[in-house]
Amino acid sequence: MAYFRIHTADIAYITQQPRGLFTAIGKLVEAKTLTQEETAEYWKNREYFEKVLPVPPFYEKGNPDRATTWFKDTPQGNDIYKQMTFYRAMAKKYGLKLFISTCAEPPGIVIYQDDFQIAVKDLRPDAAIETRELQ
Repeated sequence: MAYFRIHTADIAYITQQPRGLFTAIGKLVEAKTLTQEETAEYWKNREYFEKVLPVPPFYEKGNPDRATTWFKDTPQGNDIYKQMTFYRAMAKKYGLKLFISTCAEPPGIVIYQDDFQIAVKDLRPDAAIETRELQ
């Protein structure tokens, strides 16, 4: 099975990996970059995705394993990504360059998985990850 991750070039403090799309847009909200209307739409989208996309339980503990999540290249994983139009639109509007990283196997130790995604820690140095700019 293949996996993919949408992210910016910024390195996240906790994971020391490129910041994922959800977090990147959350940072724009925290910085009060979005308009009031966009912020309201952000919270509406966040509520929706937290209902339909399981939130891995390690986030409640502050992500002590410094794990990153990767979508599964499956109908469920691809569908949830297609629904993330607001996040991609905000990234484009505010000049966040997005990248997609792909790999044919888990790039680290899998500590969580559901129908949509896996979470991995300890990325393998030999992981065959291809990264390109998302158009």
